[in-house]
Amino acid sequence: MSLQKHRAILIQKELEHRILHGLACEWENALWILSSSDKEKLHKPLFSLRDMKNKWGFWSSERNEICLNRDFVLNHSWDSICEILLHEMAHQFAEQALGAHGEPPHGPKFRKACCLLRANPRASGNYKPLEERILCDSPEDKIMVRVKKLMALAQSQNQHEAEAAMAKAHEFIAKYNIDLLAQDEDRHFVSVFVGNPALRHFREDYHLASLLLDFYFVFGIWVPAYVLEKGKMGRVLEINGSSQNIRIASYVHDFVQHFIDSRWNKYKRDKGLNRYRKTDFAVGIIQGFRSKLSSQTVEKKRLKCKFGLIKAQDFLLEKYIDHKYPRTTSLKCKALRGNIDVVEDGINLGKELVISKAITERATNRKLLIGKD
Repeated sequence: MSLQKHRAILIQKELEHRILHGLACEWENALWILSSSDKEKLHKPLFSLRDMKNKWGFWSSERNEICLNRDFVLNHSWDSICEILLHEMAHQFAEQALGAHGEPPHGPKFRKACCLLRANPRASGNYKPLEERILCDSPEDKIMVRVKKLMALAQSQNQHEAEAAMAKAHEFIAKYNIDLLAQDEDRHFVSVFVGNPALRHFREDYHLASLLLDFYFVFGIWVPAYVLEKGKMGRVLEINGSSQNIRIASYVHDFVQHFIDSRWNKYKRDKGLNRYRKTDFAVGIIQGFRSKLSSQTVEKKRLKCKFGLIKAQDFLLEKYIDHKYPRTTSLKCKALRGNIDVVEDGINLGKELVISKAITERATNRKLLIGKD
């Protein structure tokens, strides 16, 4: 065996070891929603990864084991992995807590277990992974096709044309959502992670989360999530909403982060600025972009009640959140004073920011995480 191949095997073994530890941590975390009596009925299982075809995972009552598909966990996002884990955990709960012995695998007690654990009862077999269902383009999705065309126009080198195209895209998004709310019909909501799980999040992460909630028709909540490269539980922003709004908000989140990173790399040259100044710079950019979105609303005052960039109350989405997270806590962070000049420079850049290009899927390959400690 070549040295290079040997190293590759060791790297994959280390990654799989971290994933298995992460599954155990996520299993423990998923218990928060259960009553004390139900928690006591569950026995912590063994976790394993195997090469499998035609299934993402399985629960073995004989071995008290949850096994996931090795290829799946190596090549999909962590929230997609957690969705499969929770599904298999529901099988475990149905047997150990509800006594589902003798029932079909996806029988009544399994469905009850899914309801209690907030698990997806369909997340098995050849069911599409979360990020493929939500974040990948579909030619049948006329809403996203229209948004993509407008964002493509926003790539124009002419600043006025680019601004107009972005404003039109936001107006279209707002009109679409206001019309949905007016119809008051039942809708399907989903939840995905944006950004990466981390032990610590900087101030700009919270500002960007607030921007998404205020302008892109999603609900956000900071949830516990395993930080693979650190081997510990941290937190990540989870956004909830319709698949179209999730896709748009996810792209805006990544686009703004990329914009901040690229502009910061240019701005900090020969200035000797530290990481805290990057936070000031990033917060300024987000504030500048926020003021731009707000001004677009004011400019369209005559349409404001119907199409403006306003945060409309979505009672169905709130009901979805109340069911998924029956117990939540709100925290307030003390405002910190930064470097005013750096913040102002960021604000000026943020006012020039134009969300453009096509809505694209996010990267999911977990093999890139090894060696980043």
